[in-house]
Amino acid sequence: MSKIALVIYDKCRPQQCEKGICAAANACARRLITQEAPNEIPMTNTALCRACGDCVRACPTGAVELFS
Repeated sequence: MSKIALVIYDKCRPQQCEKGICAAANACARRLITQEAPNEIPMTNTALCRACGDCVRACPTGAVELFS
């Protein structure tokens, strides 16, 4: 089974990212993490995730994790 990145909503604090824009979303080269508006919790498109880990490393609160 392959891994996917997921946002852990209890840990996510988008207001801690610059201007409320999700750092993990900005780090995803494939744009699989989307945020409707600043300071909103982002969503992941798990169907297309390749588990590269860029979003995991970019998240300042550790709210994005890889799961299998």
